[in-house]
Amino acid sequence: MKPRISYSSRFALAALLLAAACAPQPATIPAAPARPTAPAPPPPGSPIKTIRAIDLPVTVVPFTAAPAAATALPAFRKSCASLKKREDRTGLTSPGDWDAACAAAATATDPARFFTDNFRAVAIGAEPGKGFSTGYYEPEIAGSRTAQPGYTPFYRRPPDLVEVDLGDFAKDLKGRKLRGRVDGRALVPYHTRADVMAGALADKSLELAWAADPYEAFFLEIQGSGRLKLPGGKIMRIGYDTQNGRDYVAIGKVLLDRGDLQKGGVSMDSILAWLRANPAKAPALLAANPSVVFFREVIGDGPIGAMGIAVTPQVSVAADTLFIPLGAPLLVTTTLPGNIPLAAIMVAQDTGGAIKGANRIDLFRGAGAAARAEAGAQSAEARVLVLIPVAAAARLGQTGR
Repeated sequence: MKPRISYSSRFALAALLLAAACAPQPATIPAAPARPTAPAPPPPGSPIKTIRAIDLPVTVVPFTAAPAAATALPAFRKSCASLKKREDRTGLTSPGDWDAACAAAATATDPARFFTDNFRAVAIGAEPGKGFSTGYYEPEIAGSRTAQPGYTPFYRRPPDLVEVDLGDFAKDLKGRKLRGRVDGRALVPYHTRADVMAGALADKSLELAWAADPYEAFFLEIQGSGRLKLPGGKIMRIGYDTQNGRDYVAIGKVLLDRGDLQKGGVSMDSILAWLRANPAKAPALLAANPSVVFFREVIGDGPIGAMGIAVTPQVSVAADTLFIPLGAPLLVTTTLPGNIPLAAIMVAQDTGGAIKGANRIDLFRGAGAAARAEAGAQSAEARVLVLIPVAAAARLGQTGR
């Protein structure tokens, strides 16, 4: 069944967003607030159930007044090379739809006028626009290019890891992928984290680098990229290459469900504290997350997002590409740590193993201690509008999606 499209009042929504956008921006990062639970992702194979076009010119939405708006334009420019050739898994746009916006972006100097003239806002999902935001950052931890006693390896992409696009076999499965390995004549699921911890990838020369702290290594893996401070002070940057195909399990939720942590007290720091206080139980907790990320070395600017370009602090977000076109600008209304409202233009330039579902976004906060604190505390409901090119919006209206 094709998703439906309907139109809503521009002025009621504009007033709602105006109130959020006029709030002051944060000056400091306070302690982490209680973390609400992110909504569960939709079942596999059921992407956009509802698309609602918002008949709302971007000019009436004051997102361009936010400090990050000026950074959103150059961030979008970086997306253009990929946008003009990348297949949109959502079906909202085609590569040619982005030509006019990308041509205008090359010479644009006024972010407000650029986003106003070239885009229209669309709300997606069963509850259109309703979403959830968390944060991520680029960690820096002690590491080594060579094996050291007690160090934990980061692995390269294994040569026996097979990726299958199910759309090659059935059109209704387009965009869905399986990862596994060949065992005899069968494709079977790839090794879990428990398997890897038990040595499934040992002695295969797959180690890319090593981390001094196994728990910091685990959280770098969740972030998907990071910087290793090597002996002598040099920095090695590593980034996401692929993943083992296993579902991500949040170990914080495991601790919460077991009663080891209390509701409102689950954060990166509280999980790390529990791991360090329970070294005998820590391996089993880590193994409860079967997902494993495989890395590559990143040379130059970074971290590198899913589009193959460096993500921009305070502007880039990770999103689920079954719902939001990778590279698309977004109008994001959410709440930052300390109950501080935020309304800004951001750009979907990354993905994440835990970022699943319509309007589920992960805000890239940058690198360093402040970014870590902000990312760890970010957990709030969000309103997400996807900006699609004018031509794509017109086509959606004509087809009645």
